[in-house]
Amino acid sequence: MQATQEQLAQTLESAKPEKNGSPQLAEGPLFVIGMFRSGTSLLYALLNQHPQIALMYEGDLAHLPSLFWFPTNTPRWLAQWEAWNGALTRHNVDTSQIPAGISDLPTALREAYIHYARQKKQGATVWGCKSPIYFDEVSRLARTFPNARFLIIWRDLRGVCGSVVKAARDGGGYFQRKGMLLRVLMGYHEMKVQCDKVLSKGAALHQICYEDLVRDPDGTMRGVCQFLQIPFDQKMTSLVGADHSAIEDAPHHEMVKAERIVAPKKKSSALPPSLKSKIDRYLFMWRKRYSGEWPPYPQSLEGELAEPALTERFWDKLNYAGLKLWYHATPVFFAIVPFSLWTAYRKLRRRPYAWGDES
Repeated sequence: MQATQEQLAQTLESAKPEKNGSPQLAEGPLFVIGMFRSGTSLLYALLNQHPQIALMYEGDLAHLPSLFWFPTNTPRWLAQWEAWNGALTRHNVDTSQIPAGISDLPTALREAYIHYARQKKQGATVWGCKSPIYFDEVSRLARTFPNARFLIIWRDLRGVCGSVVKAARDGGGYFQRKGMLLRVLMGYHEMKVQCDKVLSKGAALHQICYEDLVRDPDGTMRGVCQFLQIPFDQKMTSLVGADHSAIEDAPHHEMVKAERIVAPKKKSSALPPSLKSKIDRYLFMWRKRYSGEWPPYPQSLEGELAEPALTERFWDKLNYAGLKLWYHATPVFFAIVPFSLWTAYRKLRRRPYAWGDES
């Protein structure tokens, strides 16, 4: 969905050249969000092909509001942020250029992300971050950053789960965690609920589908540029020359590090039968609830299907609530425990940080 007329007017105003001839940066960040394994990395790579877009890759600073619940300063939260996921190292950020005396999340994110954008591209106007970790934080981000814009990518849930299963099998530790598939299944709909909520309040939010992106990158990226109110650039339809420097070298990132966009293959048959059946039951329920308009993919469901039983939905919601509590408690623990203990914990696990990791 496109932004409101007032928001588009503000965006156009902010895109006008400054007195020195350089384009003016957007007022608020762009958050690129999707479920895990839904094409967010591909979208990130294509977006950053544009000369006016410079996004961080899973910087995740907005996921750490607890860093600012207690008295802090720029050196402290920068050090904690780096210890969380190595974002500053991965993006080669010169932290000496970030102003001192920052003690709140909105200012910290703005200064750090804008500095990175200017460091990366002289003509950058669109700054922000892509991260799937925000899938259940859209509402909070909209409240914390009123000028933010959101670019949401959807993918057939069966493809998402199949990709998660494959990533776990290929050694992706994050995807091997207990409850990951349930978190994906239930979080998929929660992201929908939160998107609808922020849209109803007039947020600037645009939604695309992974299936459309890989089959028609030209049309999809033209729509994205229209939403962002920047000129379309043909480079956004290709991975040739894309910057992968901040993306982890791992088997599940092989496709985004290639030079050709590959259309997805139907892999639902590769899912365990019980998982496929469960996914289909939820898809059937959601299609019925949203009059066939969501999820956009799959476009049709085959076979005789029924909604999940009330008991199944109850236990799934209960277990998902527990998973959500655990995942969102981790950043709080991180902010509370002494920095030295967190560092020792990382060394004990023999990894200073890991992309997309939360603990």
